[in-house]
Amino acid sequence: MHIMEGYLPWYWCVFWYAIAIPFVFHGIIQIKKITEKHPESKPLLAVAGAFMFILSSLKMPSVTGSCSHPCGNGLGAVLFGPTVVSVLGVIVLVFQALLLAHGGITTLGANTVSMAIVGPISAWLIWKASRKIGWSFSVSIFLAAVAGDWLTYVTTAVQLSMAFPIPTLGSAFVKFMAIFAYTQVPLAIAEGLLTVVIFDYVLKLRPDILKTLGVIDTNKSEKASENASEVA
Repeated sequence: MHIMEGYLPWYWCVFWYAIAIPFVFHGIIQIKKITEKHPESKPLLAVAGAFMFILSSLKMPSVTGSCSHPCGNGLGAVLFGPTVVSVLGVIVLVFQALLLAHGGITTLGANTVSMAIVGPISAWLIWKASRKIGWSFSVSIFLAAVAGDWLTYVTTAVQLSMAFPIPTLGSAFVKFMAIFAYTQVPLAIAEGLLTVVIFDYVLKLRPDILKTLGVIDTNKSEKASENASEVA
């Protein structure tokens, strides 16, 4: 989904930067609050960032000017909230652009909006809705990860369609989404399954941190092992 360097017209680069910056600033404030109040969560924050970096670096050819890969944004969104992931996403995207020629600096705003803002918000909303319905941790985190991945690519398709509405915006969107779908549907499902495994591990190893962060509530924490065991 990374839009490559120099691919978008300059005015769209400015537009997406303008949308991304407020989210990133809010995310910085949130990280400061979380780490000051819960310093024991710092290693988990690093894990969420590393998970996002590794998965989103596994790229394969797709739409011209972009690519397909897992996103890894659902895990961080569930653990820390979507705006925190906007900061993690910027760090990931900058390193990938500078060290891996994956994405770009001019397109950093657009890539941040798709992978580090819309994707995480979608994942967080699906997680909250799934837990409110009463679905298990495993099902909820799976759906959150898949939604975060798919909505990232829907956003990228919108961005590309707006920049290159040929012959029309609607037809361009359908074309971009159709090409993305071939690779992204199975990739998102695989990412969802992997995210379940990682979340299950954290849940079993440090349920206290998840409880402190509000990921699992106190009344349901005693059922964590039972729900998590559904993965096995």
